Amino acid sequence: MWLKLFFLLLYFLVLFVLARFFEAVVWYETGLFATQLVDPVTLSFNKLKTILECRGLGYSGLAEKRDVRELVEKSGDLMQGELYSAIKNEKEQAESQSESSTTFSGEMHFYELVEDTKDGIWLVQVIAQDRDALLSKANWGKMVQKVSQFGIRTGTFNCSSDSRYCRKRGWMKSTLIMSVPQTYASKGKVMLKEYNGRRIETEHIFKWMTAHVASRIKTIRMSQQLVEEWHPSEKHPVKMFLFAKLAQPPAFFSALSVKFTGRIEFIFVDVQSWDNITSLEEIGVQQLPSYILKMPEGIYRYGNSIGEFISLQAMDTFLRSVQPEVNDLFVLSLVMVNLMAWLDLFITQGATIKRFVVLISTLGTYNSLLIISWLPILGFLQLPYLEGFYDYSLKLLRYADTTTIASWVRTDWTFYSSHPALFLSTYLAHGLLIDYFEKKRRCNNEEENPNNLEWLSSLWDWYTSYLVHPITSFHNFPNESDWDDDPNFLLERLAFPDLWLHPLIPIDYINNLPTWRFKCTQVCGPISEENSGRDLDSNIQNTTGGQTQGLNSEHEEHGCGKERDCAADSCCHSGNGGDVPCMKREAQEQQADWSQWPSDMIHCTECVVCLENFETDCIVMGLPCAHVFHQQCIVVWLAGGQHCCPVCRGPSYKRKPVRSSGLDLLEQQE
Repeated sequence: MWLKLFFLLLYFLVLFVLARFFEAVVWYETGLFATQLVDPVTLSFNKLKTILECRGLGYSGLAEKRDVRELVEKSGDLMQGELYSAIKNEKEQAESQSESSTTFSGEMHFYELVEDTKDGIWLVQVIAQDRDALLSKANWGKMVQKVSQFGIRTGTFNCSSDSRYCRKRGWMKSTLIMSVPQTYASKGKVMLKEYNGRRIETEHIFKWMTAHVASRIKTIRMSQQLVEEWHPSEKHPVKMFLFAKLAQPPAFFSALSVKFTGRIEFIFVDVQSWDNITSLEEIGVQQLPSYILKMPEGIYRYGNSIGEFISLQAMDTFLRSVQPEVNDLFVLSLVMVNLMAWLDLFITQGATIKRFVVLISTLGTYNSLLIISWLPILGFLQLPYLEGFYDYSLKLLRYADTTTIASWVRTDWTFYSSHPALFLSTYLAHGLLIDYFEKKRRCNNEEENPNNLEWLSSLWDWYTSYLVHPITSFHNFPNESDWDDDPNFLLERLAFPDLWLHPLIPIDYINNLPTWRFKCTQVCGPISEENSGRDLDSNIQNTTGGQTQGLNSEHEEHGCGKERDCAADSCCHSGNGGDVPCMKREAQEQQADWSQWPSDMIHCTECVVCLENFETDCIVMGLPCAHVFHQQCIVVWLAGGQHCCPVCRGPSYKRKPVRSSGLDLLEQQE
């Protein structure tokens, strides 16, 4: 987990550097930064109207360019980044055919989405029974595109689907209905406003909507009211002020007041009729218009840092970081956890099916742990004596999110969220680099990775071996005295399923495992062929039935005759009977005759079951996984119910396919 967290933080660092690189490229090509101010005088009439469209200001009665330019200046400073985003959104809306609009099926559907929604605005076109719609299909599509950029959802209710509800509401003719939260509480009532205007142009309908939405924002027109609202209050500790010479606030500002209902109070200060602005200078307002966030820790002037544009998306990102709700933190943690989990697809080495199986397992585990972890957190946040801790946490968060580094992070978040293809491509490239370095790091430490079929076969063997573990022989069960002496022994045995499950794997395969004698290039003592053959036959007979017979000595148990024992300081004789200098047993082990071994077995000189070195002419046995042991040691192990290799836990009853590349790698390791 820590490795994936490190890779994820490294990926975020790469995204930060890549964003700065793109900014440098744009500056090199155009000589402009996104934070540079734009003089509205240099813009064309169409671009000025585009800016007003994005900010949500009506310009239907303004025919002169000067009037449109003054309206842009009164609503806030214009930056290069905002101008670029506005032009891009206009092109995307022109290319798209239509925005998504909901079609209501009846009263319950309308109530669930519109009347029960406390933090959103709806515009619904009601089509009376046997009547035509108020707006044509083309004008309705333009209206949907216009209001959707401010987070306003749209829908169509045809009275022919539920005529009783239309009569109940009094919708006897086609009209437009707007749903707006009525109070400032997070669970307040919703009011439905019906459009009664005679003109059905898009601009007039939008002006009617913005006027109703702006009516729920607290408006200050006198300096005495400003002094009262400027003081902090316990009910609304965080307030967003707009000081401007406008008749009503922009539509994006009003839409944000609905989205942050109960968290942030939005206040519009109209200074058109103010003769004396000294009161503004006393509270820190030095220019008009100004967007100021009033917090218990102080004031923050929005628009002075990078990425803080006068737009809905930019201000929404800023306010969510300063005053988040629990759902915002949960979504952020969900994104982080899933990004970490998807790194398993590249960190895991091996078959493709193995990667996806591990990925699905990791996704399920991480998301389950995340949900389980959030449940007690939600419970603790609802406790009354933890309100102080919650307020203190928000205070620390506001201190951190009003720094310059936080503004860079918000800018990069906005940039990559608007370019999802770039985000996904960089994440894929980062994962492929991780896969490459992990493969290079593990290539010298592991044997060749199996293919998909081999890995699935090994996975099934592992699953069945742990689901239905074969029992040992019945002669190993304790007798009645053991049960009487220790009653807890029964409980210990009941904890393992091998007490009642019967063996499913026959042990006849042990007779077919390869066996041979361990030879050295220097033989210790005379060896007769007759004794050698007799010992080999006797030891092979011991393997039948999975049982062993008692032998007289430790060397006879491993298949070595008494006449072949030699002490550590005894003289060793060569094969032709000549005398050679005395040699220790360790040197004798290093001169094993590997030519007598099967080609698919790993070279070794020690049995890991008894931890003893192989003696000369001892009978050894190999398993399908290529590991070698004393014959009697591994027979006892296998006959006891452990049908796997003591070293690698590979199945001992299933022949593993031999591949030259894997054997060469094993020999290189030796």
